[in-house]
Formats: sequence, C-alpha cells, structure tokens
Amino acid sequence: MKRFTFRGGIHPDDGKRLTQDKEIHEYVTRGEAVYPLSQHIGAPAKPLVKKGDTVLAGQKIAEAAGFVSANIHSAVSGTVKAIEKRMVPGGGMADAIVIDNDGEFRVEDFAAKVRPLEGLYREDVISIIREAGVVGMGGAGFPTDVKLSPKNEGDIDCIIVNGAECEPYLTSDYRRMLEEPEKVVDGLKIVIGLFQGAQGIIAIEDNKPEAIRLLREKTKDEPRIRVNKVKTKYPQGAERQLIYANTGRYVNSNMLPADAGCIVHNVDTIISIYEAVIMGCPVISRVVTVTGDCIENPQNFIVPIGTSYRELIEAAGGFRVEPAKVISGGPMMGKALASLDVPVMKGTSAILALSRDAVAESVPSQCIKCGKCVSICPGQVEPYLLADLAEAKDLEAFQKHNGMECCECGCCSYVCPAKRHLTQTIAGTRKQILANRKRG
Repeated sequence: MKRFTFRGGIHPDDGKRLTQDKEIHEYVTRGEAVYPLSQHIGAPAKPLVKKGDTVLAGQKIAEAAGFVSANIHSAVSGTVKAIEKRMVPGGGMADAIVIDNDGEFRVEDFAAKVRPLEGLYREDVISIIREAGVVGMGGAGFPTDVKLSPKNEGDIDCIIVNGAECEPYLTSDYRRMLEEPEKVVDGLKIVIGLFQGAQGIIAIEDNKPEAIRLLREKTKDEPRIRVNKVKTKYPQGAERQLIYANTGRYVNSNMLPADAGCIVHNVDTIISIYEAVIMGCPVISRVVTVTGDCIENPQNFIVPIGTSYRELIEAAGGFRVEPAKVISGGPMMGKALASLDVPVMKGTSAILALSRDAVAESVPSQCIKCGKCVSICPGQVEPYLLADLAEAKDLEAFQKHNGMECCECGCCSYVCPAKRHLTQTIAGTRKQILANRKRG
C-alpha cells in the first residue's frame, strides 16, 4: 500500500485527547466585538462604517482594498463604538472596527441573495467567495478568491483539502469533518467545478480513522474525489509537504502550489466556501479549540469573529491553574500571547494554555554537530548551519545554502539537544531577506 508521507518530520505528543471527543458548541459572545482590518495577507480592508453607525450581523463593515485583500463582516448587531488601534494575537497593533454588541444578533438577510449553483458561471462563484470575505483559515489568511484565480487555470488538476491537522492540541478541523462532512464534500465539489478535469483529494492523517471512514463513505459515489490516509507526522499539513505526500510533486520557495498544478484549502476554508456559495453566509464565525493543561474544561467552540480571547477562555471554565504561557494556535507554529484582550480572527484556530514554558526553561548551548536537525528537516536543509549564518548576518551565504526553503515548522528547535533557538533565528533572517526583496 502506498505511504502518503514526506521525508523528515517529528512525532511530538499531540495533546489532542483533551478535545478530540468534545463536540462543537456554539458560543454566543457577550462583550464588544473587535474587527482588525488586517485579518488576511495583503492590503488592510477599508472601513465602510463610521463611529455611531448601527450594524447588523452579517453586514459588510470593511471592503477589500486591492486585488490581494478581503472583505470583513460583523458577526454581531450593535453600534460602531470606535475605529482605533487594537492589539492582535501576534502582539502588534492594527486598525480595527470596534462594535458595541447589543446582544440581539439581528441578522442581515443574506440568504435572500443566494442563487442556484447550477446557474452560476465560474466568475460568479469566485465573486461570491470574494464578497463573503473567505480567506485561508488555517492561519495564513491568503484571500481564497485570489488562490482560485491562478494565471493558468487550465494547469490546475488537483485540489487538496488539508484534513491532516498535524499541529499538536488542535482538533477544530477534526470535529468539523466528523460533524459536518457533507459541507466538506460539497465545498470541495464547488472548487473542483471551477477547474475542468481537476481531481479532489481529502488528505487525513491516519490517527483520525473515524474521519477517514466517514468521508470515504460520503465520497464513495464521487468519481472526482478520493480520501487519502496520510501518515501521522508533523508537519504533514504544511502545504509543500502535503502536496508532495499526495502527488509526489515538489514545491520550492520560489513557487506557488499552482505552479505544481495544485490548490490546497484548509477544512474550515472549504466549509466557508460552501456556506458562502450555497447559503449566502459571509465569514462571521469559525471553530476554535480552547485547550491545554491549564484550561478547566477544554472545548471546541464555534465562535463569532471578533470575540475576545479572555471571554472565550472564561467560557471554557477559565484557568484551573495559572498558565506559564498562553499561545494563539498550536505549540509548534503558534504565537505566544502578550495579552488575553485580543480578538478571535479568521485565522484563529486555537487558544492553548500551558503550565510549563519549555522554551523559557531551556538554556541554549553550543551546537554539538549531532545532525538531528538535518535528519528531520522537512525542507531538507541544514538548520544548524543556517542558524550560524543568520547569527553572522551573512545573507548571501544563507541564501546560497537554501535558507529560503525553511518552512519555519519548528522541528529543528524541537529536536535540538543543545536547545538552540534554530527556527526563530532562521525565520528572522528569512523575513529580513524578503523585506529587502520587497524594497527592490
């Protein structure tokens, strides 16, 4: 039997037992709702409302400000309280629309705008997705309508739904596959329909047998869709690794997935496509896993965008012990939080509260040249060498030794016996090089 996997990777404790059997519960937000205008890659959205305006749930409150940008919709009804700088989960400040939630959740009638799918042209479907503000909801935030508009659409022959969810502790995608499999399948069918001759793959790690069984049952009569059981290994869900594991095609840092004939969508994104096209619903909510050994009652919630992290943690019973670290996302690629007073955004997959801060506890020492970081690197580079070059600020040699092929997955830092901050050091240099290229 074919092994759908890639070279390298690691097997950290996945922590999923805390929430994998917890059904998704709807959370009704109580406090103010905060909508940063930068919830996506590209230009910040442009506000369509002003202080004092009354808004409805589902109403567009900011519009895309360029080709690579995305609309933003309110998830609550109420009054615009301010347009001001607010902290976002990454720790920075961003312009945001703040809405005083009236608790009534009066909803705009977006269902009235729905048109039958069979009567829509390709351009119509992409326009609906753009209007709904759909972006990559696995964290990257790339506008989905742009991803579905490659230069050579005829070259796209493979649409992959990323159901791997390889990041430890996260179970939001897993629960959606179990509880809403029809939306996953029908969302994929919508995307396949945009590309003549394309096939669909739903890639799920083999530690999720029930999701594999269920989605194979739902797709048994779909000749253009198959479910691949991929090996459980981090970072199986990284875009380049997922494409290689399922197609054998390589994608490097100078390529887009479309250059290899592929488009990859996260589970939450594919469901958002379904809800936009079939139900007329814009992106106003998402599933968030609230978990970790410090959370009293770990849960999976479907949450209105704009809800405070602090409020959501309280909904999960609060902290049973004081956490050493709270992370937005998972432990490998998530961001440590400077404050809990930040909003759930389109790319928020999890809130993780841990009693130990393993990174802060570790004391880096000299590299012992053991080669562990090289043997597990999914990008097949030499992390120990790249970190040395980064520390020496030798940007030319860093690029010569394929530093831009690093996917910043954190595997090298995880296995390093010297506890060197390899990923952080390499990532900083990659960002510097990309910024230099942008400046020309």
